[in-house]
Amino acid sequence: MFGLSTFDYDEDGFRECGVTGLTVHKSAEDLVKLFGVTAIVSLAVGGAFALTVALTRWEAIGFLDPGQYYRFTSLHAWFMILFWMVFMEIAILYVGGPFVLGRKLSLPRLGWAGYGIMLTGGALAVFSIATYDLPNQAPFYTSYVPLPSPAPYFAGAVLFLLGALVAAVPFFVTLWHEKREHPSKTLPLITFGAFITGVIALEALVGGITALTPAFLWRIGFLEHLDAAWYRQMFWTIGHGSQQINLLAMITVWYFMTHVIGGAEVASEKISRIAFVLYLFFINLGAAHHLMSDPALSSSWRMWNTSYAAYGAVVASMIHAFAIPAGLEAGRRRKGAGGGLFGWLWSAPWKDPGFSSTILSIILFGFLGGITGVMMGQMQLNMSWHNNLAVPGHFHATVVTGTTLAFMGLAYYVLRLVFGRDWFASRLASIQPFFYGGAMAVVCLMMMYLGLLFGVPRRHPSVMDIPGTAFDFSPSEPFFVVFGIAAILSVVGGALFVVVAVGTLLAGGTFTPPIVEDRAISPVSGDAAPPHEQSMRGTFVLVLVFFAVFVVLYALNWFLLSQVWEIGA
Repeated sequence: MFGLSTFDYDEDGFRECGVTGLTVHKSAEDLVKLFGVTAIVSLAVGGAFALTVALTRWEAIGFLDPGQYYRFTSLHAWFMILFWMVFMEIAILYVGGPFVLGRKLSLPRLGWAGYGIMLTGGALAVFSIATYDLPNQAPFYTSYVPLPSPAPYFAGAVLFLLGALVAAVPFFVTLWHEKREHPSKTLPLITFGAFITGVIALEALVGGITALTPAFLWRIGFLEHLDAAWYRQMFWTIGHGSQQINLLAMITVWYFMTHVIGGAEVASEKISRIAFVLYLFFINLGAAHHLMSDPALSSSWRMWNTSYAAYGAVVASMIHAFAIPAGLEAGRRRKGAGGGLFGWLWSAPWKDPGFSSTILSIILFGFLGGITGVMMGQMQLNMSWHNNLAVPGHFHATVVTGTTLAFMGLAYYVLRLVFGRDWFASRLASIQPFFYGGAMAVVCLMMMYLGLLFGVPRRHPSVMDIPGTAFDFSPSEPFFVVFGIAAILSVVGGALFVVVAVGTLLAGGTFTPPIVEDRAISPVSGDAAPPHEQSMRGTFVLVLVFFAVFVVLYALNWFLLSQVWEIGA
């Protein structure tokens, strides 16, 4: 594939990975390369659009006029939320299934067909966004009916989702063959996580096709009327469901990367599997928080989905958030890698960008994206978050710091594992996750601050002078400066990743295992007691810190809400 790989295969198309010992077949590896490279190209294009959007919200620059702002924001969303994420997630399914199981990919032609359909649909949607004109309305991410977004946009969106559905089929068929041949054998945890990710993806993709197909038929005049409330509810099965896919794929990557690079072991496999199953039943109900102020839905429906059912997903996230560092601590202590309270953490391979990206993803997702997600998903606190700049602050913390950093870490690893090439500019690769993660954390914090403290709206490109209103957002201008500078640095950080990835493919030397010089992944033993008997006191302290921050932020948000209306005044 691409003529860039350095590996040889046997007559049946298999090779043994010198790092993991996995038996990898060419049918799966070729598609992992195809989907992975497409994702990285999409990240580069989406990052360029991100710069134009950020320099517009920073009104001292004012890069785009209002009409172009919506166009460029939509393009940014499609390349980042859909292309970068979904292409990478299909690659993760093929790694989590055929790679880990040591099997051929079943029905590989469907994988190629799905890729072609995704590319065709994505190109149609992007073309429609780039060229739409009145009386069509800007096809923003939601494209709520009855706003007349262009018909080709809806057709492209449906094709893209359909292509992802087709591309996922080989993964499920591969697992079906595995279970038929080994009915009593339990799937490895990574494969199990990928399987749950795939099931939730199917639900989201089918929901999205169910919402967008009638919208297309309505736009071409085949349907006279489409219920707007029904559309909104169905749209969010994919609108937020895509983020649920990101979440599960990211957590699967966390388990995989902390094990292969950091030497982590699973502290309790049953508990981790239960957490994945909880997602299966509850995670998509969290999408209801997008409709918290929707008058078409009853209060009981909204309260059940967000104030009760969604907590099943929160519990699952808490389990994973603590199980992964606990597994890392137990695994490294077991192999004698570091003593004391945090020696296991300080001695970890922080210079390896695959490891540092993964750990930064866990930290930033947990503290910025996870805590804020729970708060804004609560019916009362949602009133102070709804539709202001804090909302994109939250989802950039989840998607752009959490998921993107995890996927970058996996990509660093895959460049060596799949293409057999060593990193181009390895020192730059070591610095990039810290540079990018630090800058994006500031961007997210500034958006949350501007939204919560100043009430800056999320969708309007310029807020300093809104005609016909008495709003005065001028005190927020200094914070927009911080936001703008951090956004530029974030784009630079993302560009460095692309430079390293492309440079590795084109000019990287041949990689020779082992992948990291870390004794925690070597067979040299320290304390041979099982993982669950190892001390996890370092993780316990980290958990206490996390809960303390959670309580402080929760109380602060209730205080801010209390200042909005003074009861009895």
